[in-house]
Amino acid sequence: MSLSIVNSRALLGLEARPVCVEVHLANGLPGFTLVGLAETEVKEARERVRSAIQNTGLEFPGNKRITVNLAPADLPKDSGRFDLAIALGILAASGQIDAKKMQGYEFAGELSLGGDLRPVRGALAMSLANRQAMSAQGSPDIPKLVLPENSAQEAGLVPGAEIFAARHLMDVVRQFLPGDAAVDAVDGWRRVQPSERTTQTAYADMADVKGQAAARRALEIAAAGGHSILMMGAPGSGKSMLAQRFAGLLPDMTTQEALESAAVASLGGRFTLASWAVRPTCAPHHTASAVALVGGGSPPRPGEISLAHRGVLFLDELPEFPRAALEALREPLESGTITISRAAQRAEFPARFQLVAAMNPCPCGYLGSDLRACRCSPDQVSRYQGKLSGPLLDRIDLHVEVGALAADDLINAPPGESTASIRLRVAAARELAMTRQGNTNQALSGKAIDEQCKLDDAAAKFLNTAAARLGWSGRSIHRCLKVARTIADLAGATNVQVTHVAEAVQYRRALKAH
Repeated sequence: MSLSIVNSRALLGLEARPVCVEVHLANGLPGFTLVGLAETEVKEARERVRSAIQNTGLEFPGNKRITVNLAPADLPKDSGRFDLAIALGILAASGQIDAKKMQGYEFAGELSLGGDLRPVRGALAMSLANRQAMSAQGSPDIPKLVLPENSAQEAGLVPGAEIFAARHLMDVVRQFLPGDAAVDAVDGWRRVQPSERTTQTAYADMADVKGQAAARRALEIAAAGGHSILMMGAPGSGKSMLAQRFAGLLPDMTTQEALESAAVASLGGRFTLASWAVRPTCAPHHTASAVALVGGGSPPRPGEISLAHRGVLFLDELPEFPRAALEALREPLESGTITISRAAQRAEFPARFQLVAAMNPCPCGYLGSDLRACRCSPDQVSRYQGKLSGPLLDRIDLHVEVGALAADDLINAPPGESTASIRLRVAAARELAMTRQGNTNQALSGKAIDEQCKLDDAAAKFLNTAAARLGWSGRSIHRCLKVARTIADLAGATNVQVTHVAEAVQYRRALKAH
């Protein structure tokens, strides 16, 4: 047989699309041609595959004209993930292994010159794509995935996936030799057992933070309702310390949330088994570009907002970020997704993160401080705060001031409330929201806001007066309503009352010079 077909998958954003690796051996001038919109690293597979087959002790058909087609031809392919499939296709076309035995399998893995298998990016996305494709088709049979050892452990986190791990090309070849001989007992080849990891993550404890009752309360509300928050205060007041402990307040991830987060991390090359079901906290430096934040490149890769999916995006020194980078956050803050469009490609990544931002009130940082005098002119303060556009601030639900503590208060203050006790209240409030409407309060939109955030007459009158005096937009009013609904949930109240609205209004104050 001079023609063989081996199945694999290519990554396009978070999608893992099926690819047929077609290999044809023909008489004629010896050569090795690889076609199918392959990037440079894919084309270099010719030399890796040739050396791996020869160094494994198998026969490379160097006297034949080898043509490898990666179909579909209009789908971009990158990385060395097709090395294993190409090598198996050549061996099947030359009759050294049985092509029929490979039906129902998909392969991915980069080959070393000696035949060792190296991990590939996006193994979890491949496994998820397999399950979703079979569910859409209504088929009970999910294709078996053959992957390098580390990648197989990652792919095995998907429930119901059938994953096989291999260390060397020869470990795979022995499974598909012609004939009826069973060769299950091969060193380096094994079936990956379904993972039942129940990682207990030790988050930093909120009890380490002394004082700052207002900021701690705002973080509790943000965690309970899924709201974004901006903390403003002098240097050293504890903004970063609070933000680093925020992820510990969030409820445990569901299996689906953990899979979504891990799949994005796998695409970015950041996933480890130790991070399974752990809420990510991404804290890019303020010199990060818009592409670094939202993603991009060719092929498109996820940015920090997608890597923080189902977790926390902490932006310290918010006004110091490039204006273009901050404005790029507008859409994902609303929609929870980011679409990256290029001339030849379009990719969509999830980006449902909780934004925790921090900033100083002025360039020197001490505007309004009782401990040190501010040395900034009004014009400097205005320019500094003006780096944050109104539309961006409008999309941040909670604005809170973090005051600096005096030395005596810091040294003698008792420990704050622990993360564990705050988390219990957060979990109870979230459970109320999920039971009532099926999502967090931050995700409410349109008619659902009117249905779930009903106000009594006194509360409605109070909100109308506050909105008129503060000049709020319709978006600001809606966000205040959603925060008030979360405050009511924390209090165990069925209806949103005046006290809940009054507290929510305090968290919607615009930045201004004191």
